[in-house]
Amino acid sequence: MKNLDIDSWKRRDIYNFFKNFDDPFFGITTNIDCTNALLVSKNENISIFLVYLYASLKSANQIENFRFRVVEDSVRVYDVVHASPTINRDNGAFGFGYINYDPEFNVFYKNARSEIERVQAAKELVPSNNNADVIHYSTIPWVTFTGLKHAVHNAQKDSIPKITFGKIFKQDNRYLLPTSLHANHALMDGYHAGLFFEHFQDLMADFKL
Repeated sequence: MKNLDIDSWKRRDIYNFFKNFDDPFFGITTNIDCTNALLVSKNENISIFLVYLYASLKSANQIENFRFRVVEDSVRVYDVVHASPTINRDNGAFGFGYINYDPEFNVFYKNARSEIERVQAAKELVPSNNNADVIHYSTIPWVTFTGLKHAVHNAQKDSIPKITFGKIFKQDNRYLLPTSLHANHALMDGYHAGLFFEHFQDLMADFKL
């Protein structure tokens, strides 16, 4: 972990322009072809949710801007970021989880299953680890959405990217996953969002155990 040298940063003027916006977040929604990943998950009897959570988190960690966080008047660069997803409970409510990222899928999967079981059995909303070195994840498996807006608290100081997944649907013999990204424009642009979706799509298309 380190602090970014803002004065020599090529995006310095862009950062200074957007950082004081009332709501500096921009959002992009697209469909990810998850045909291969869905087939693997069914054949191996594993959770497709944890497959696309892992693939998206791995993609985000490959792009430095997804590891930037605004801390007071500085930009902190984390070495790695983790997942803080919403986890549904049997009573219709949900809790926030914290899942450590691991480049090895089997390790990540084991950690994630353990955390899901813990949150589902608990009553608290917020996880014990509530650091900034995360990406906020949500899943809306009931809706094939084409757009999304998040509730944002104190948007000027919020710099954590938010990724949301929708209901998988079939189109032209392919299975597609609606995926929404919201990110602070002071820290990244459409270029970085495009890189993320490209990496994510490649990992889903090539996913295997």
